[in-house]
Amino acid sequence: MPVLPPAVRPRRLAARLRKRLARADRVTVAAALVAAAAGALTFAIAVTVFSHHSANHDEGVYLTQAALLLGGQLEFHAGPLADAVHPWFFIEDGGRLYPKYNPVPAATFAVSMWLFDEPRVTLAAVAAGNAALVYLLGSQTFGRRAGLAASVLFAASPMAIATSSAFLPYAPTTFFNLIFAVAYLRGVRDRSLAAAGVAGVAIGIAFFSRPYTAVLFAAPFIAHAAWRVGAAVRRLGAETDRSTPRAFAALGRRALSVGGSRELPGPIRRQGLTALFGTLFVGVTLAYNARMTGSPLVFPYQEFAPMDGPGFGERRILGHSVDYTLELALESNGYALAEIATRWFVAGPLGTALALAGVAAALWGWRAAGDPCGLLGGASAGVARVADGGETEGASGASAPSDSPAFRRTAAALLAGVAGSVVVGNLYFWGTHNALADLSDPTDGLASLFGPFYHFDLLVPLAVFGGLGVAVGWRALAAGRERLAVRGVSPAVTRVALAVVVASAVAVAGVAAVDAASGPIERNAAVDEKHEIAYAPFDETTFEDGLVFVPTPYGEWQSHPFQYLRNGPGLDGDVVYALERDPVENFAVLDAYPDRTLYRYGYHGVWTPNPEAHVVPKLEPLDRRSGGRIDAETTVGVPDRVARAQVRVDPRRGAPGGPDHVSYTVSDPGESLAVDWAVTPAGARLPGAERAAAGNASEPVPFDPDGDVIAVTVTLVDPAGATYTYRQEVTVRVSGGERVEAVWPPERSTCRLVMECGNEGTYLPDEPQTHPEWVVFETEADASD
Repeated sequence: MPVLPPAVRPRRLAARLRKRLARADRVTVAAALVAAAAGALTFAIAVTVFSHHSANHDEGVYLTQAALLLGGQLEFHAGPLADAVHPWFFIEDGGRLYPKYNPVPAATFAVSMWLFDEPRVTLAAVAAGNAALVYLLGSQTFGRRAGLAASVLFAASPMAIATSSAFLPYAPTTFFNLIFAVAYLRGVRDRSLAAAGVAGVAIGIAFFSRPYTAVLFAAPFIAHAAWRVGAAVRRLGAETDRSTPRAFAALGRRALSVGGSRELPGPIRRQGLTALFGTLFVGVTLAYNARMTGSPLVFPYQEFAPMDGPGFGERRILGHSVDYTLELALESNGYALAEIATRWFVAGPLGTALALAGVAAALWGWRAAGDPCGLLGGASAGVARVADGGETEGASGASAPSDSPAFRRTAAALLAGVAGSVVVGNLYFWGTHNALADLSDPTDGLASLFGPFYHFDLLVPLAVFGGLGVAVGWRALAAGRERLAVRGVSPAVTRVALAVVVASAVAVAGVAAVDAASGPIERNAAVDEKHEIAYAPFDETTFEDGLVFVPTPYGEWQSHPFQYLRNGPGLDGDVVYALERDPVENFAVLDAYPDRTLYRYGYHGVWTPNPEAHVVPKLEPLDRRSGGRIDAETTVGVPDRVARAQVRVDPRRGAPGGPDHVSYTVSDPGESLAVDWAVTPAGARLPGAERAAAGNASEPVPFDPDGDVIAVTVTLVDPAGATYTYRQEVTVRVSGGERVEAVWPPERSTCRLVMECGNEGTYLPDEPQTHPEWVVFETEADASD
């Protein structure tokens, strides 16, 4: 049975779209093509440049949250395994794990996961939607040609391209903010109650998504709505000879009476409906807070890091803290704005110059003719006025056309207000400072990959005013053609001259746009290349009831940094990922999944954010061996000029009742050295040390029976004292008091000059470039009763 109702099935939607396009003019078709191109470009970048996700580990948070929503859950119920499966930026609460982010962006990703099994479809849809909405917003403000240019400028901005192609919340939140802006202005222009309702729903969803971002975007619209309502109240007071408070009270009584809302002034009805729906979603947000944190006034991000929100003074998240002062805010945000102006808006400085030219053109037209579009020449030169109630009226008092200069003044002022509120509001939030990392290095920090993304909404007014700049330039070219015709220049020469000017402008703008976008794309591609190498074993493996232990280079967090490896909502499925942790905790995970196929993910190298620092990965099958005794033999290769070898066994945690380690030395070990060792419930044994009769070497070395890691090392020493160590660590425990259990094979590493070197020395037998050619490291074990 089809999931979708007939009205929204893809074939019928496509047919309706074709009919609309057949009736559309060239500007509308061009705008649709720009939106489609933006969506296609976003999808292409998402599946290539971000095929294994980006360096921003918020992606894993939102995709995990989307999977939870699809499973009908808001959180993981991990119980005692919570620490072993704890995802990045999730809060642990008594075995419950829930994300610090609100669920709206994740819900948008979940929709395409449900419909297409591909969340990147949402990224494409949002990018296309944003481009289309910028077109509508620009058309409402400065005309359709300016709107078309604005759509191109927005979609081609490096920050829009990079940020929209990753599973981050900024583009989806801007999508709802743009719906709000377009619907709000349409409600004002057309006096549409339905549009006002859509505006309220949209800004409410945006608030649920990212409250602070939505408030900053909506602030100028809220001020405008308050002014319109106040004007309507004052006008009613003047008409009924009442004071403003009494007029307001009378309107309140009228609104509460049955059917009385129809008698309210239009601005009050529309703004009231917008406020009503917006407030409803504020209530939804508070209810979500109460469900997740236990208090409607405590957001999940505050539960995760109480000092992470807006404000000055000490700001802190996990182990990172900053004394965030106004001076630091001005420095960081000034740098961010400079980066947007020169790198992250379309064509860098050229695009910013277009936006500034658009602002100048709007001000000139406003001052000269009362119309921000005055320089375009096609708009009415008459000056409409805005009545006290906020309705646009002509000189006679009758309703003015919906595209009146007064409306365009309002729309332009609101867009300028958005730019101001986004810039000023972000001073109060330290996130931009964190994203920039090193202020002296534009290639450092997350902002080097995605731009100053907390200012993402700033692209909207920049693009719309830039669109006006393009439209004014085009109008100037048309005027120049007319002047040349008046002077008697032949039409052919005029066309050639204009074609040269347009082609030159397009070429310069195109080169500048490509140059601005290429840097971020190349940096993100380098990150993806690193990820593709690191995750290759997973792309090549088909799991069936698998359990994979993953390392913790950044601390005990799932999906940080390995956000490509995520658990499903039920912590089951074809594969479960668990953190490699304390041996007792690792055995708890093994006991919880006794019948799964075991793996250990590791790598040779050091994992850092540097995209040039690659690692060599391995996905190693494991098994559990148990018996009354486990006997093992390790064989290692020995190069020339080795004077002696020292063999040592010691547990990580140990236990009382015996030595903390045993060791012995082998002189002149030859080309290879075989070492016998054993694990029993009484402890680890080293038969070679017993034969050497070195002190207490005949006694077993006790280990923690609940779980321990026993290290067996063979250190080769040359005559100059330089060393090369073979190290293997096996996780063991005592079960039933008389049997020993081990996870096999051990973790193996080879270390030059030190006895322990972690992942930097991980032994990979099939990767000879990771160790000297003479290295041999083999180990076998048999369990017996």
